[in-house]
Amino acid sequence: MKKHLTRQEEFDVLKIVLDKFLLLGVFLLGYGLFRVVESSGEFLIGMCVILGGVVLLIILAVILVREYEFIKS
Repeated sequence: MKKHLTRQEEFDVLKIVLDKFLLLGVFLLGYGLFRVVESSGEFLIGMCVILGGVVLLIILAVILVREYEFIKS
């Protein structure tokens, strides 16, 4: 017998997951910026880390829009 989550419980789980994506994306952006500013020899590595953070935050935005449209309809 499977238990089903209520809408509020689903929303709480979604908030926890999305919070982790946001935290990781901001951390990557900050770490990449640190690498770019700290040592000019590793500019490319820092920019790659920043790009990874941007991609992660774009994925977060897509998930948010998709879930919002799902709840809206």
